[in-house]
Amino acid sequence: MGSNMRRVAAVQMKGRQGDIDYNLGHVKELAMEAVAQGAEVISLPEFFTTTIVLHEEVKNCSLPESKNQALDLLIDIATTHHVLIGGSYLERRGTDVYNCYVLVQPNGTVTRHDKDIPTMVENAFYVGGQTDGHHETSYGRVGTAMCWETIRTQTVHRLKDRVDFLMTGSHWWTTASNWKLGKIWDKADEQNRRLMFATPGKLARLLGVPNIHAAHCGEVEGHFAVFPGGRGKIPATTSLIGETQITDSNGNILKRLSAEDGVGVISADIDLDDKRVTPTTPNDFWIPNLSGLSKLVWLQQRWATKGIYQQLKKSGNL
Repeated sequence: MGSNMRRVAAVQMKGRQGDIDYNLGHVKELAMEAVAQGAEVISLPEFFTTTIVLHEEVKNCSLPESKNQALDLLIDIATTHHVLIGGSYLERRGTDVYNCYVLVQPNGTVTRHDKDIPTMVENAFYVGGQTDGHHETSYGRVGTAMCWETIRTQTVHRLKDRVDFLMTGSHWWTTASNWKLGKIWDKADEQNRRLMFATPGKLARLLGVPNIHAAHCGEVEGHFAVFPGGRGKIPATTSLIGETQITDSNGNILKRLSAEDGVGVISADIDLDDKRVTPTTPNDFWIPNLSGLSKLVWLQQRWATKGIYQQLKKSGNL
């Protein structure tokens, strides 16, 4: 037995876009299942208040910094059941919105991490933050990161030798299933799924600590922006890849839920002090070797959706 052996849990949800009340009820049920399994640490996905896609229903889904229903729910769960719980939602601070990972301790202490760079269409809904993802808690030093933040080397540099375990979350899409573009598109989708599968363990190995990773599953309907400001939108049907995983500090998967497994909770007993000697951090911007197509879509979507954020901000629809 390790010196800090704890039962931890990760949640895989199937959310509804724009339906905050439903999603919070869904998350609460899953969190209660984790509590019933004896979990002391509960990891929720990125964007647990709404799935993110270019669609009218996602407008006006940001929540204020304090006295909002998502934060209140996490505080209630943490303090009532004496657990450490965290996940992300769109949080409005001042005149801007951030993808904010909120971590709540059993005594009600709240700390935050804002995702550094919005991924693709996410540029339409929030701006990047400046926090480092490091949290001091009664369970140890926690590192938090979200989705494509977990495949960038700057995340490793921020957290290396500063954390005891990771609580990460994702909202990772497939390629559009309604686009019939032949073998190159099918290959891109396969590569994307393999990348998501490998990411939680890879980050755990690079930081030498366990990783508790939560995710989404289910289909999402929206649009793909072709030109700046969202002009020339194309309908896109994608699915969320899942891959909720609990890994040890070597990146070995202890428990896993694939997208095909659907909604659920996984739990495992892990030593939160189980640290390993870490390999040299890659020097490239990306941790994995992303395909040229992935890099192209990343750049194109950032270019095409950035103006949407300014439009929504000006009209008061963030």
